[in-house]
Amino acid sequence: MINKNTLFDKIWSQHSVGQRSDGRHLLYIDRHVIHELHVPHAFKRMDQSGRAIRRPDLTVIVQDHTVPTKPGLELISDHIKITREYAKKYQLKLIDVASEQHGIVHIVSAEMGFAMPGYTLACPDSHASTVGALGCLAFGCGTTELEHILATQVMVLDKPKQLRVTINGHLMPGVGAKDVSLYLIKTIGVNAGKGYVVEFTGSTIKEMSVEARMTLCNMSIEWGARSCLIAPDDKTIEWCSSRQFSPLQNPGFNANSFWANLKSDDDAKFDLEIELDCTNLCPQLTWGTDPSQVVGINDLIPDPQEMHAADRSLATKAMSYMDIDFGQRIEGLEVNRVFIGSCSNSRISDLRAAAQILKNKKIAKHVKAIVVPGSTQIKKQAELEGLDRIFLDAGFEWHRSGCSMCAGANGDIGQPGERCLSTTNRNFENRQGRGVKTHLVSPEMAAAAALAGRIVDVRNYL
Repeated sequence: MINKNTLFDKIWSQHSVGQRSDGRHLLYIDRHVIHELHVPHAFKRMDQSGRAIRRPDLTVIVQDHTVPTKPGLELISDHIKITREYAKKYQLKLIDVASEQHGIVHIVSAEMGFAMPGYTLACPDSHASTVGALGCLAFGCGTTELEHILATQVMVLDKPKQLRVTINGHLMPGVGAKDVSLYLIKTIGVNAGKGYVVEFTGSTIKEMSVEARMTLCNMSIEWGARSCLIAPDDKTIEWCSSRQFSPLQNPGFNANSFWANLKSDDDAKFDLEIELDCTNLCPQLTWGTDPSQVVGINDLIPDPQEMHAADRSLATKAMSYMDIDFGQRIEGLEVNRVFIGSCSNSRISDLRAAAQILKNKKIAKHVKAIVVPGSTQIKKQAELEGLDRIFLDAGFEWHRSGCSMCAGANGDIGQPGERCLSTTNRNFENRQGRGVKTHLVSPEMAAAAALAGRIVDVRNYL
């Protein structure tokens, strides 16, 4: 009999512990990575209940959200202090702000090899799905769920439905994974993935680097997906081979034997299929205050009266907040601030792409621009390649790793009324500072806007 299992089916069945009487499932969790915002409450509950951590060796704590990234700013938050105390008490691995391994949780988990093909992973953060790019099935969880996972090493879940998104077409210069992500959300809406685990496939995905795939998987949460996966290939195995905690570091581990079957079988059945052609895709950016309010760089801002009734009031409200109007060209709007960073676009490939645009140039005098590498290791690699000098000479601030302006819990925020081009994943009202008008873009688009002092088509700067 020919198997017709999806990649999700295979990972799920290997980790399924059982099903409860209420119909919910118990899924074994191979690794859990925790950031400092959730540690105080979750571990306080552990103390109060007297429960022990079942597998301390599979638990990692990362400090990223409340970490100040500006050089010379040494403010240590209560969350960081409490995290250190609990890590010591429970003898857990801590990626401290002072560590050489420090960085954003979703970047560090892949960079260090905590997330690997075929693993399950839980993280108390919505963008846990980033590591789906490696074929790792990751779920975001709440604080109460985190306590349960720490004590039992299983997560209670309703089994998700399955959605395959096939993306085809060779991307043109100046167009990348961020543009694909924004175009996808614009096309299908912010709720299209609700209740689904998504598998990305197609020629566009095959051409993408592993790091570009991480951007795509990171943004899947912005259209409601429960998690996502990309089947590991030769690129994945090569990327994973040098990671500290990768099983590939074990002499007896053969990736071809263990990971070769980590793909959907021919004729595997999905609950829903979506196809997207990105052959002629141009650079994309958000015009409004949710990630589906997107236009191509050469397009006009849409008329709310031409939208579905449910979207009209949201669009009108967004236009008021963003100080724009329908029928207006988004290209040419003045920019006050540029931010390159976050778990969406702060990997070494992102920094290289932005630096290529900025090399031997100066940003506009009225623009405040900062770049925040996703991890200390990425920062070191960038400095080894001289990318920091390119950013600094152009007029950018060069910061330490952390969530920075994406989280806004660390002192890195914009000023009221500023228009900001940001490589983050969320453009909600007040997300990057009260009254800040955020447009989500790729690193290349952000760099070009910093030079021009206004929104421009990066293809003219290549």
